[in-house]
Amino acid sequence: MAGTERVQLFADALFTIAQASPQPAEVEDELFRLARIFEGSDELRSKLTDTTIPAPRRQQIVEELLGSRATPVTTAIVSLLVSADRAADLPKIIDAMAERSAAASNRSLAEVRSAVALSDEQQARLAAALKKQLGYAVQVKVIIDPSVVGGVITQIGDTVIDGSIRTRLAQLREAF
Repeated sequence: MAGTERVQLFADALFTIAQASPQPAEVEDELFRLARIFEGSDELRSKLTDTTIPAPRRQQIVEELLGSRATPVTTAIVSLLVSADRAADLPKIIDAMAERSAAASNRSLAEVRSAVALSDEQQARLAAALKKQLGYAVQVKVIIDPSVVGGVITQIGDTVIDGSIRTRLAQLREAF
């Protein structure tokens, strides 16, 4: 079985598990945020993908990391991926799951980078504005990225809409 097929099989299974949970949207958001943390942390990535560390110990690391900060379903999903030696594919699997979730509700996935967390109301207004601009509905997933400084950077597929203060300041510097 090819790597992309395996990623998609795991993504489909995780989507089913998340949808069966009492809080499917929260589980998806937690997994999405965890995938971004995993990508940004060499230490975490190294620990969870090191097959010389016994799987139960890697699962314990997941449980200690997430603890009460995540739903039990999120913790169980990540623990499952770690025990199946799929931690290296964690971001790909979770991104594929998020795409599947968006497609299931006839939406595209919009990855939004912001220096601060966005409220539910702000996310809803952003989704409505993107729908108006693009002509189709989007599901917003927010990534906290302090380097944005202010504003947001939105990526939908290959399309990037950069409304960040960082970019505007760079443009002003170039103009001077």
